[in-house]
Amino acid sequence: MLAGVSRSTADGRSVFGSVAEALDTVAADVLVDYTSAAAVKANVIAALERGVGAVVGSSGLGAEDYDDIDQRARTAGVGVIAAGNFSLLAALLLRSAAEIAHHARSWEIVDYASAGKIDAPSGTARELAERIAGVREPHVERPVDDVLGSREARGATVAGTQIHSVRLPSFVVSTEIVFAAAGERLSLRHDAGETPEPYVAGTLLAIRAIPGRVGLTRGLDSLLD
Repeated sequence: MLAGVSRSTADGRSVFGSVAEALDTVAADVLVDYTSAAAVKANVIAALERGVGAVVGSSGLGAEDYDDIDQRARTAGVGVIAAGNFSLLAALLLRSAAEIAHHARSWEIVDYASAGKIDAPSGTARELAERIAGVREPHVERPVDDVLGSREARGATVAGTQIHSVRLPSFVVSTEIVFAAAGERLSLRHDAGETPEPYVAGTLLAIRAIPGRVGLTRGLDSLLD
């Protein structure tokens, strides 16, 4: 790491008050962003405006944001790799779910995270829904708009999939997708612990994959052999 960003501890030498300040001072090839939904897009744009690629692990971006980032990255001639989760096992869940969706007609996602998480659904759950949408949308027996009572009880619709976000103490990020057919169910679930260790290997994989890429790459699973 060449430099970090922290408004509260900026020293102007190795820790800076903003991404733009850091990139204007230190020559860098890749920006790694694990900040927040409120800051991530501005940080990525600051990198792209300076011809610097980015690895994005922050959640809170939607499909329109990613389309904008893709266009900006192509204009800048650099790459961006974004994933809702940089755990290799979470990436394998994403890949496995996409394969199962070719054969299953119905599914929903349950998104678990800490009580203080500000965005919902999580980036992992949103990415999962959007990836499966590339296969097909799930069959819904009764349309959500036809629900009697509180429509919100059916969760949020993201790329055609219902996502139910649970926010409670003791969770970090857990993502579960439940596939169902007549008389049977199949569940895939990834649970993250409290240490950053699961994300280190995936982040390094993404950093090493940036050179030579142009535009946006979604999902860590796309980098796996």
